[in-house]
Amino acid sequence: MDRILHEILDPNRPWGALLLAGIFLAVALFAAKLLRFWTRRLASHSTTLIDQTTVSYFGRFAQLICFLAAAIMYAHLIPALQRLGEALLTSAGVVSLVIGLAAQNTLGNLISGVSLLLYRPFSLGDVLTINTPTGKETGTVKEFSLGYTKLMTEDGRWIIVPNSSIASNIIIRVKEGS
Repeated sequence: MDRILHEILDPNRPWGALLLAGIFLAVALFAAKLLRFWTRRLASHSTTLIDQTTVSYFGRFAQLICFLAAAIMYAHLIPALQRLGEALLTSAGVVSLVIGLAAQNTLGNLISGVSLLLYRPFSLGDVLTINTPTGKETGTVKEFSLGYTKLMTEDGRWIIVPNSSIASNIIIRVKEGS
């Protein structure tokens, strides 16, 4: 029985490689579905320490990691794909360097957004005073995303501030939101 199972799952044979691909895909789908379930459950119980945006972001990131890990393990397991897997890992390093340099501001905003989500220097509804190119502005935090924070002034103007600016500048919290 073990010999038959070994032959069926032999990665050197086409049907073995296809069967293993199905197994890896099924495991990745199951793990992603389980993460999605936990993410939704955690989001429904979110507190002031962690909110739905944070939970959703990290949940989706973890799901992506599941599929990438399955693909990398599969490529290393199948002999015909081992060189392709090594080439993909090598090129991934070069591509990530190029993307990192090209998207420096965007990645800075994203990382600052994650930092702001974790440290919580302000919340929705807080009134903040910030320095803008036109001078000091005061506005209420209406929206917060991983890239930008949107403030609304008393006269109805929107101030859209990149999170990297908020994280690197002094912000005055005039009034805490309700």
